[in-house]
Amino acid sequence: MSIIYPKFGTADLTNCEREQIHLAGSIQPHGALLVVADSDLTILQASANARDFLGLDGDPQGMRLEALGGDLWREVWRTPRVRAPIPYVTRCKSGPGARPLNVLLHRAGAGEIVVELEHAGEPRDFGADIERALAGMLGATSLQGLCDESARVFKEIAGYDRVMIYRFDDEGHGEVYAETRRPELEPFLGNRYPASDIPQIARRLYMTNRVRMLADVHYQPAPLIPKLSPVTGGELDMSLCFLRSVSPIHIQYLQNMGVAATLVVSLMVGDKLWGLVSCHHYSPRHLHFEMRSVCELLGEALGTRIAALESFWQSQGEISVRRLEARMVESISRHGDWRGALFDSARSLLLPLAAEGAALVFEGEIRTTGETPSTEDIRALAKWIGPQLKDGLFATAGLAAIAPDFARLTGPAAGIVAAPVSADQSEMLLWFRPERVRTVTWGGNPFKAPSSGDDPLELSPRRSFAQWHQVVAGASDPWTAADLNAARLIGASVSDVILQFRAASLVIARDQLEQVRSRVHASEQQTLVADPAGVVLEINIAFEALIGAQPGEIRRLDDLPRRFRDAAGFAERLNTLIVARRSWRGEATLMSGAELHIRADAVIGADNRLLGFVLLATDLSNRRGAETALARFQSDLLASQRRLAGRLEGTPDPKARKLLAGLIENAQLAALEISESEGAQTVPARLKSLGESVARSAEVLERLAFEERARREGEGEGE
Repeated sequence: MSIIYPKFGTADLTNCEREQIHLAGSIQPHGALLVVADSDLTILQASANARDFLGLDGDPQGMRLEALGGDLWREVWRTPRVRAPIPYVTRCKSGPGARPLNVLLHRAGAGEIVVELEHAGEPRDFGADIERALAGMLGATSLQGLCDESARVFKEIAGYDRVMIYRFDDEGHGEVYAETRRPELEPFLGNRYPASDIPQIARRLYMTNRVRMLADVHYQPAPLIPKLSPVTGGELDMSLCFLRSVSPIHIQYLQNMGVAATLVVSLMVGDKLWGLVSCHHYSPRHLHFEMRSVCELLGEALGTRIAALESFWQSQGEISVRRLEARMVESISRHGDWRGALFDSARSLLLPLAAEGAALVFEGEIRTTGETPSTEDIRALAKWIGPQLKDGLFATAGLAAIAPDFARLTGPAAGIVAAPVSADQSEMLLWFRPERVRTVTWGGNPFKAPSSGDDPLELSPRRSFAQWHQVVAGASDPWTAADLNAARLIGASVSDVILQFRAASLVIARDQLEQVRSRVHASEQQTLVADPAGVVLEINIAFEALIGAQPGEIRRLDDLPRRFRDAAGFAERLNTLIVARRSWRGEATLMSGAELHIRADAVIGADNRLLGFVLLATDLSNRRGAETALARFQSDLLASQRRLAGRLEGTPDPKARKLLAGLIENAQLAALEISESEGAQTVPARLKSLGESVARSAEVLERLAFEERARREGEGEGE
């Protein structure tokens, strides 16, 4: 069955998710749009208002840009960067009045040049505003504080009646996370909005076009003439067009709210749309290009700061986990077991997830702390959860909804997170949260599906976005991404300690050798166990694969050194381990060039007898890749700073260069936080995304410097 995509302006509430809003075919009339041929700058298409906007005597179709007067044609012809990922901006004069215009240029699909024209705004120095805003963002130490400060900054700079920081959750629903407004306006803070309010196609466009303005909801669209391109025979893809018309359904939605004008700035964190800065005004409001560029610059800086804060708090959670791991290892050496350290201090186990209770299911035994279900109920839960741990974690905030048989456990365990601690799916750590009956305020009923009779023109505030209160029972507070990351880290840490403990147990308890050996063998952690004479008792497949050995090839510890480039140094370390019983940690390079981290421990019995040795190996390629990515990022950042500083050298106002330094500092701090706290395999991608954000910010800053230079030159000519 083929999917029907309604054309722009023909959708109703049942199919607005698929409306082709990028094929609007018209623009908002505060500017004009031309589509010109790349070869000779002949105008192929023009918005219906272009004639009046440019003060022409006749229709512009078929004319060459030179015929319009002014220097528009020259600016378009010599533009070297039309293929940039964001529209290139320049300034010119055109038409009989020779009014100054801002011009945004980008390429259409067949190579045509799309020219968007707007009247240039009054000269204004934004340097102090940007500097103050960036200082406030850098000073925020919490996500809530950052968003509150950012909402205030955007309202102060952009001047809208209401500014909201809108944050998306994992399901795509949005929440007004921060808000500042005129005192007499109804507060929207805390309201949630269903994912359907922002269709997926609109979300993709928000990622492409980072700033969108609607100057007046009552505008009359100016259609493109002709509607279809003479080059392609199809409609113009207006994804990158700032002047693109807004969907009539969204217009009606805003009119029902009494909103007359909007500005939306995308917040990108990594490569995902984290949220929006949504500005509402209750009378028409137009922001000139310069002010919109300031808002885009601040949006990029805000996204960078969010990424840095999220990484920082993640790193704090990792520090807590490492401390917990250290206590478990110490407990093994002192008491011969690690579980006491895990449960002696309930705070260290519960606090990272803000849980009320926790349980360990391990080797058929159950240990608990805090508020938990009964032992038998925990055993039944573990049996049910085990097969669902294939992706490494299980989490739900509504156990009763997905497993009615466990609805009776809602009191202590309405929400559960489980993390595996070994290759045996029955062994796991569980965290519990109790039921919390609460009221969630939605801007509209998220559960009401539209019907075929729902005409967007008949939408009323009561039906579309008025507050709808949902009483949520049988569920806990939702688990956040930080909670799940903490669970994953703790589970992995406990798994490592268990593996070390089991490897030592293999030496201590020969009668349990086969049972423990199978568990070690199944582990993905590279492990080798040897007896006091250096004879290998167990080497799992992961270890052999890492060092490039065939099964059975490594029979003694003495067989290892030749696998490494510094064979003599590795042999000396082994000798220290065997003779002095001294554990060591260090890095070593295989003959293949792969770098490993080696953790070697001597296992000492209660009577101080040497029982054997345990070696754990870890491939450092991901970490090296992360370090290389960070070094490359810093090098590219410095190069970009020097390059842009050179282009800004002629700027008479030194604030542009000072702002550049602030942006670079913000990016450097974010890069360090990301590289120190992210999983090593994700660092290169996150740094690449951060670099793209910095490049975009630099592009916007250069625009502003260009505008300032043009303004000053214009003032000089006037003198």
